[in-house]
Amino acid sequence: MTWQTIESYEPSSNIQQQKRYDAAAIARFYRRHPWEVIQRAITIIWSFGWFLIHLQWDQWFNPDKDNKQKCATELRQILTRLGPTFIKVGQALSTRPDLIRPDFLDELIKLQDQLPPFDNKIAFSIIEKSLGTTINEAYREISPNPVAAASLGQVYRAVLHTGEEVAVKVQRPNLRPILTRDLFLMRWAACQFGRFLPLNLGHDLTLIIDEFGVKLFEEIDYVNEGRNAEKFAANFRDDDDVKVPVIYWSYSSDRVLTLEWIQGYKLTDTDKIRAAGLDPYAIVKIGVTSGLRQLLEHGFFHADPHPGNLFATLDGRMAFIDFGMMDQLEEETKETIASSVVQLINEDYNALARDFVQLGFLTPDTDIRPIIPALERVLGNAMGQSVGNFNFKTITDDFSELMYEYPFRVPAKFALIIRSLITQEGLALSLDPDFKIVEVGYPYVARRLLTGESPQLRRRLLEVLFKDGKFQWQRLENMIRIARSDEQFDLLPTAQLGLQYLLSDEGRYLRHQLLLALTEDDRLHTEEVQRIWALISDDLQPQQLFGVAIKAFQQFSTAGVAAILPNTTNVN
Repeated sequence: MTWQTIESYEPSSNIQQQKRYDAAAIARFYRRHPWEVIQRAITIIWSFGWFLIHLQWDQWFNPDKDNKQKCATELRQILTRLGPTFIKVGQALSTRPDLIRPDFLDELIKLQDQLPPFDNKIAFSIIEKSLGTTINEAYREISPNPVAAASLGQVYRAVLHTGEEVAVKVQRPNLRPILTRDLFLMRWAACQFGRFLPLNLGHDLTLIIDEFGVKLFEEIDYVNEGRNAEKFAANFRDDDDVKVPVIYWSYSSDRVLTLEWIQGYKLTDTDKIRAAGLDPYAIVKIGVTSGLRQLLEHGFFHADPHPGNLFATLDGRMAFIDFGMMDQLEEETKETIASSVVQLINEDYNALARDFVQLGFLTPDTDIRPIIPALERVLGNAMGQSVGNFNFKTITDDFSELMYEYPFRVPAKFALIIRSLITQEGLALSLDPDFKIVEVGYPYVARRLLTGESPQLRRRLLEVLFKDGKFQWQRLENMIRIARSDEQFDLLPTAQLGLQYLLSDEGRYLRHQLLLALTEDDRLHTEEVQRIWALISDDLQPQQLFGVAIKAFQQFSTAGVAAILPNTTNVN
């Protein structure tokens, strides 16, 4: 059964109409209706089987004939016929120019918004039924045909009666039958064959599929998508570089979403971006920085940032659209991710292994001692390279050996994070092959730790700056130097926050350790301290430093100021 015929297919049970993903309920249904699963499995195997036969036939009998473009087109057509699940796989691959040949890449990019639309009469009927009004009453104008068609819906360009230009997103009919069947087959295959994979994934592979299923069901609920968009916009309300479309709730439902029309260029249209006078490097930097803010600051991140969902606006901003696939991170997870990035830069693989335990990649009872040298071998040469050399594919290939030798697991929560990071990296590679992702990523992490807006982040900073009970001057110097490479980093408020923390009760331990470090072996006059002072004095004049100190002291009582003296008998 192909994707086109599924649109007229009526599900034989209410299980297909369920609002939330339920793996157990789906499995019970298909055990009672095995023929529907067998029919779909035969379709999938037949489609890819013929494709592989064609490839092998050309290798054997037409080795000199160039059929790459034909094969690429055939693969795209197969993914399109098989429907939403396989289209999304193709969309993910379309962002990886380091993995996919250019001829295949050009075809897979078409899966982002060049898919076959469904009938306009059906679409307009869905709009009228969902909104409870006629097309003419809802919109002053609407395009007669869709301007874009995606795996889960299609988009029309319209104008409201109040004059706003909008995009009207309409969901494809009867999506759940094909989604539930594909997810069931994927989960069944993971249970049956997961143990034969070369990676040590095992049980976690089904969890990853379940996570994907949950997010896929959330993605086809347009009310949920609208709420996600508004939450995302609130998180970036202070960021002039990020644009989020406005949602028009009076013209939206669970199957229809009306949102602000975005004028701009897809991130893969590098020629158009340059012709408009925009800098691709600056656009990528916005994307990477906003991605880090999503993961480490807000914890609410866009899990499907393929080029069809990201635009460079005419004024140089990055616009995010399609907020169906999002996820939320806990505060402790955000802190540990930030910490692990710094541990990686500082090449502290012992601490990095402990972070992996905390993140769930290793179980708490794992002996990390034999893993530490393996981590050093895999990650030791990764930092500081351009995206063209340093990419997640390289790291993943090397980690495959580690996951086979050691008890690494991929937590289900991190499946979407990894997908999001890989996609962001692929976009960076598409726009600028020499873009150094660590030159943007690490300054942001360093700035977040140095400003220490929360007690948790300040605690992470202490963990980074101390090793074996000793203060690490070199790490502080590195963090200040790299943070200063971020144009948004302002040393003056950071110095003020640092002094406030140092004078507080919470900073008692740090005061004690700093005084020990400064006085031990006459450290006050060492080269490390002089270098740090030179870094600070480059940005802050003496009168500014004096002003920072006065402001910090004014916030404390006489007793608080007196607390600057070390309390050697009561150290946290």
